[in-house]
Formats: sequence, structure tokens, C-alpha cells
Amino acid sequence: MSGKAILIVMDSVGIGELPDAGRYGDRGSDTLGSLFRLIKDFHIPNLIDLGLGNISDVNIPVKSKSPAGCFGKAAELSPGKDTTTGHWEIAGLVLKEPFPVYPDGFPDEVILPFKKSIGRDILWNRPASGSEIINRLGDEHVESGKPIVYTSADSVFQIAAHEDVIPLETLYRYCEAARSILTGKHSVGRVIARPFTGSDGRYVRTKNRRDFSLPPSGPTILDIISNAGMETAGVGKISDIFAGQGLSRTIKAKSNDECINETIKLMAEDFRGLIFTNLVDFDMLYGHRNDVQGYGAAMEALDRRIPELIAALGNDDVLILTADHGCDPSTLSTDHSREYIPVLVYGPSLKRGINIGVLDSFSDIGATVLDILKVDGGRQISGKSFLEKII
Repeated sequence: MSGKAILIVMDSVGIGELPDAGRYGDRGSDTLGSLFRLIKDFHIPNLIDLGLGNISDVNIPVKSKSPAGCFGKAAELSPGKDTTTGHWEIAGLVLKEPFPVYPDGFPDEVILPFKKSIGRDILWNRPASGSEIINRLGDEHVESGKPIVYTSADSVFQIAAHEDVIPLETLYRYCEAARSILTGKHSVGRVIARPFTGSDGRYVRTKNRRDFSLPPSGPTILDIISNAGMETAGVGKISDIFAGQGLSRTIKAKSNDECINETIKLMAEDFRGLIFTNLVDFDMLYGHRNDVQGYGAAMEALDRRIPELIAALGNDDVLILTADHGCDPSTLSTDHSREYIPVLVYGPSLKRGINIGVLDSFSDIGATVLDILKVDGGRQISGKSFLEKII
């Protein structure tokens, strides 16, 4: 094959607990299964047609008699369940050690130099739900000017600030300061700017979020494809997740629809390489807020756009739809969940209806992308390609 590879990550769309989910407090989590169980007349026919319901052992009551795509699921080898870990593994980089987490908040060796760097005190410094903490502390923040620092079950240092109190560029500088401090044993996966607006205890986060991630600790498919002289375009927060490493182009889009629009524009261009897209709305707007109905509506909205993506494919192009972790909106937790991820593959030149089974690692996806593009990754990345099964 010699066309484009289009790799779309449906952020947090997990399909059932991994065998070790109990170690992470996620026993019983099933993001997509929960939508089918709890939403009346939940309808995603185009994804079903690609083979989503035909994946082994998924709690999806609808199957296709003749799937148009190839289908399977992948387990995560890396420890953890966060965005950075999941995306890095998809791109061929499997972590041996988890990113650090802070269930009791960040220690003085992190917080004191951070406060000195930004020249002001902070609020909170404990785990929290982002949407809840801004309403709980928003008034105090507006009055005092102190940014809200919080974390979660994931490896994140999050800074929330009202856009009229701490301007966006200042907030981003605070994040850069934190990123420079969070090194060594405190190398969290992401520092995240969480701007919000509103007043009088009624605050909402804006779409001006920005992630400041660690650079990948080893080569990824982005590096390999780029070094082979091909294009690597990151849409949405892909550049943030990989700290820009290995990307020849970055397209900043803030919603699922914007990301799909930009992806389709890129698909119309004449180039060979990888389009890597993250659809963040599922996770950011609905999973973390335990909004089952909203999550379902977002899935249905994506499903309606699948025909557009398929129509934009060239004869040698391949579309891969997958995820990076779960975030079951039906559980008590508002955090990510340790789940299998779906793997749906479609291309005009590929076989139809092939069950690729259960992949041992997310990195098998990255290895397959290299095969699609006829790029030799050697032993630079983890993963085993499944292209031979479907070509």
C-alpha cells in the first residue's frame, strides 16, 4: 500500500475492563457498553457497519451480518490509563514504569518552587473533578487571584484560572513554569491549562485548554515516518500529547467536529504519510462529567460523519478508528478507566469483515501504520503489524 494512513483516536471510548482493571479501581468499567445499556434507542449504525459490535466479548447488542471493515480490540501493556500513556503506546512506545500520581497533592519540593516562579500563592493542591473545583473555589480565586492547582487519578498537574483574572498567555506561562519544575521523579505526563469563565459560583471551562506534555522518552511512529521523508500531520491535541516531536504539521482544532473537518481537508491533499487525529470531546466534556446522555449524543454525532470520512479515502488510503483508554460516564468515578480499546480498520483496498482478534498491545496499531506506509520501523518501536491479515 502507498496511500495515507488516517489514525483517529476517539478519546476515552473504551470497550470493557482489562484483566487488571481491579488494580486501578476500575472493575466493571465499560464505557461504550454503558451507553448501549443506559441510553434508549442509542444508534450508531455506521460504526456498527464497520464491525464495532462484532468485536469479541463486547457488550454491544447490535452486530453487522456483513461488516464493511475489519475489527478487533487491543490491550494496554503500559502501566496506567492516561491520555499520554495510551497515545504513546499506540505510536509504538510502551512504558515500563508508570507516570507519577499524587493522590495527596503535590509535595513542597514541587509546590514551593512553583509558587516562587509565578510570584503568587495557590489554592487547593489536591485531587479534584475539574468542573466541580472551579465552582467550589471560583469565587475565592476571582477575589484573590490565586490559581487553582489540582490533580486527578492520572499523572497530571492542572492549573485552573478565570480568563478575566489570569489571562490565557499568563496561564500558559504558569504551565510552562510547572513543566520545567516537574522533572526527574516528578515527571508527570501532562501539565494542563484549564481556563474558565463565569461568575458568582457558576463557572464553566472554556475550549482554550492546553496540554504541556513530556517529550516521548523514545522514538514513535511519528519520528520514523517523518525521518522517512513523509508527512505527519497532528490534528487536535496530538501535538500537545507528543510535545510536537515527529510532527511536520500541526492543526489546532478544539472540538470533535472541527477535528473531523480538518482531517477531511487533509485527506483531500496529495501527500503520503500519516494523519493523526484526537477527538477530545468524549473525554473532556462527557466522560469526566459522568454525562451519559451527552457522551451518547457525541458518539451519534461522530457516527453521522463516518460516511464523509470513508468517502474522502483514496483507493490506497486506510482509516483506523481506535481509542486511548476508557472513561465510563456511568460509574461513580470521574477519572479514566482501564479498558480495552476498539480497533476498526477500513480501506477501499482492504478485505472486509476480518476479525483481527485481541491485540497484545496498543502498539500493534502503530506497527500496522508503518506497514501501510511501507516504512521499515526495524526494532525502533514495539508492536506487531496485523496488516497481512487484512490486505
